[in-house]
Amino acid sequence: VDFARDTADVTDRENIQYHWIRIEDVPEIWERLDAAGLSSLEACGDSPRPFLGSPVAGVAKDEIIDGSSALEEIFDRFIGDPAFSNFPRKFKTALTGHPSHDVSPETNDVSFVGTVHPEHGPGFDCWVGGGLSTNPRLAEKMGVWIPLDEVADVWSAVASVFRDYGYRRLRSRARLKFLVADWGIEKFREVVEKEYLGRELVSCDSPPSPTGHRDHIGVHEQKDGKYYVGLAPVAGRVSGSLLVALADTIEQYGVAGARLTPYQKIVLVGVDADRVEDLVTRLEEIGLSARPSQWRRNTMACTGIEFCKLAIVDTKERARDLVTELEKRFPDLDTPITVNVNGCPNACARTQIADIGLKGQLVMHEGEQVEGFQVHLGGATGLQANFGRKLRAHKVTSAGLDDYITAVVGNYLVDRQAEESFATWVARAEEELLRGEKALTPS
Repeated sequence: VDFARDTADVTDRENIQYHWIRIEDVPEIWERLDAAGLSSLEACGDSPRPFLGSPVAGVAKDEIIDGSSALEEIFDRFIGDPAFSNFPRKFKTALTGHPSHDVSPETNDVSFVGTVHPEHGPGFDCWVGGGLSTNPRLAEKMGVWIPLDEVADVWSAVASVFRDYGYRRLRSRARLKFLVADWGIEKFREVVEKEYLGRELVSCDSPPSPTGHRDHIGVHEQKDGKYYVGLAPVAGRVSGSLLVALADTIEQYGVAGARLTPYQKIVLVGVDADRVEDLVTRLEEIGLSARPSQWRRNTMACTGIEFCKLAIVDTKERARDLVTELEKRFPDLDTPITVNVNGCPNACARTQIADIGLKGQLVMHEGEQVEGFQVHLGGATGLQANFGRKLRAHKVTSAGLDDYITAVVGNYLVDRQAEESFATWVARAEEELLRGEKALTPS
């Protein structure tokens, strides 16, 4: 409210972005953030980018293991350490002990994913080499069991491999995914064990992949009998005023705290059972829904041309307008369809793993260049993990986006088989249905 022209975005890396910052205000902003326990330390550059952790760690009833202490140990031991502050490129970490794999572990450089060993009990598998951008690659699963108190050691070993063997000479290949692709997971594990850990890891089948939502939207009972409530801002766009209103609401209803998710959502934890419904009503009044439409729930957008020098097109406002229009056209959509809107090829909004991924670019329309998108269809993580299908020479103008998505979703709803997901349908659908060139009508 006091700075940044009241702007704020909840991002898909569990942090908040402020814009319109004046350089002379930065020292005071940092002081205020530090006083609130927040930090921008190594949030950018060739460093360990901010970690993703399960938004419901320590509270979810179905949690396999709470890995919060491991993330804290990594932070305490290694963040700010010069030995881990000059990687070949950025290095993204995720950790979850929740069976929904709610931190997009497939798309991070290193991820620790809750697993259960038949003899040793709960621990973590290690996945390495995930990343999107212009050369997308899903992480390789190491197939190991790591106890909670050894996660930080393994993180250090993986980070050290990247630091020492990563491809520094060519920046376009300087992410861990290229090293893992060249070496293979077996060699990567061997180097981790022999050169950095000094011991072998315990082998264990990787945990089963989930299906369905990972965002924790709605009302859910905690393991202690209280509840957590997941809220959906539209495409992650909030404001300083809204965040202040949320803070006041949290205080008014005695909520234990707020957490952010990797899907541009907010989760309130520690809500008393007898206050849940009144809280949900109040949150709806200030613009945060715990029971959003499928479109509001499942649409994400990166920062876009408004604030990002890399972006080519508008994303935030376009996504918000898209949600409003699709809610009118498909008010009772009965299945999740994710729409990820990105302003450039760098895939900060995970374009390639959405049901409908939109990569911003300029396209020709009636002899002029206008804002538009390349379309990726049928991407997914979890059980159906794959990158979206691209149709040859298929582009959509920003102005025509509402009609295009209406056509494709309409075709899906007519042509789908019982319980068939959008991604599964895309894999078998005729190309003219996916291009929106042919419209099916309900029988």
